[in-house]
Amino acid sequence: MAFSGKQLTTRLDADGTLTVEIAAKTWDAPVGSQVLVQIEATPINPSDLGLLFASADTANAVYTPGKVVAKMPDNATRAMAARHGLAMPAGNEAAGIVVAAGDSPAAQALMGKRVACVPGSAYASYAYAEAGMCLPVEEGVSAAQAASSFVNPMTALGFVETMRMEGFTGLVHAAAASNLGRMLVRICREDNVPLINIVRSAEQVALLKGLGAEHVLDMTQPGFNAALADAIHETGAMLGFDPIGGGTLAGQILAAMEVSASRGAAYSRYGSSTPKKVYIYGGLDMGPTVLNRAFGLTWDLGGWLLTPFMAKAGMDVVGRMRARVARDLTTTFASHYKAEVSLEGMLEPAAVAEYNARRTGEKYLVVPTA
Repeated sequence: MAFSGKQLTTRLDADGTLTVEIAAKTWDAPVGSQVLVQIEATPINPSDLGLLFASADTANAVYTPGKVVAKMPDNATRAMAARHGLAMPAGNEAAGIVVAAGDSPAAQALMGKRVACVPGSAYASYAYAEAGMCLPVEEGVSAAQAASSFVNPMTALGFVETMRMEGFTGLVHAAAASNLGRMLVRICREDNVPLINIVRSAEQVALLKGLGAEHVLDMTQPGFNAALADAIHETGAMLGFDPIGGGTLAGQILAAMEVSASRGAAYSRYGSSTPKKVYIYGGLDMGPTVLNRAFGLTWDLGGWLLTPFMAKAGMDVVGRMRARVARDLTTTFASHYKAEVSLEGMLEPAAVAEYNARRTGEKYLVVPTA
C-alpha cells in the first residue's frame, strides 16, 4: 500500500542558489523495524534552520506558493560543497499517528498509536521512523504537546548529565529564556543543580524568575560581568553552555569563572588551576567566537551536539533520559509556540522572517494538515 502527500526539501546548488520547496511525494509501506508516521505536528528548531536556510539571504529571496529561492553567501556555498545539488528533506522531530508498520514486533506494536519520533524528514505529510526511536504518547497528550519531545528535552537533560560525567557541580546557560532554557530551569530545580541563567531583557528575567529560577542575569545591563562572577562564586558553576557561538559571550563566561576561582588566591601568571569549560551548542550568531584570554590556562572551549553525547553516555543513561521525558512531557518538558503554520505557510515571507530570526520565545509549530 502506498501513501500520497507532500514533502519539503532544501537544495543548494554550486552557484549559491538555495531552493526550498514543497512537492508531491509517495511513500511505500515500511519494512522491518520501520514505521510510517502521519505527521500531525513538527517544530522548527534552530538545528532545523541550519539545513533549511543556513545563512541564505531570505530577506531578498523570491517567494512563490510552496517555494523559496534565495542566495547563499559564497563562503557558505563553498563550505557546503558536499550538499550541492541534493534535494534534502528537513525536520528533525515530530509527533503523529503510525499508519503503517514493518513486520518486526516492535514496529507492529506501534500501529495506530500516536508517537513522538525523530525522522529527520518531518516537514512532510508522512515520514519513516525507526520503531526503537519512537516514543508512544500517553492518551490525552496532544500532537502539539508531543512534537518537541526529543531535541530540547534530551538536550537539556544532556547538559545535566554532561555536568555529572565531567565532574562539575553547577551550570551557566546563555539565551536561557528559550523553550530549552525553561526546561533546564525546571530540571535543575528538581535535581537541586545550581544554575545561572543569562538572558537579554528584563522581561526574560521576570519570565525565568516566575519559573523559580534563582540566578537570572540580563547581559545587556551595566555590571553584567561582575554580577556573573559573583553568581559563579556563589554557586560554584564552572561549566557553561552557549547557543550563541559568535561574539564575546563564551569568553566572558570563562573570564567570570576565572575571577571567581582566583578570589583570595595567590597570584599566578598561569591563572587558577580550577577547571573551567564552556560548550558551544548552537549558532545563533555565526560570526567568529572572540576570546579575550583573561582566564589563565586551565580552561576548555568545545562544541556539544546531542547525538555524539548520546553515543558517549550509553544506552542506560539515554534510556533513563527518555523515560523521564515520557513521564514529564506536559510539565517539565512542556514547549510553547508563537504560531502554528501549514507546510505552505512555513514558506510565506512573514513566517520565514520571524522564525529564521531565531529570537527567544518565537518558535513555530508546523501542522502539515492545516
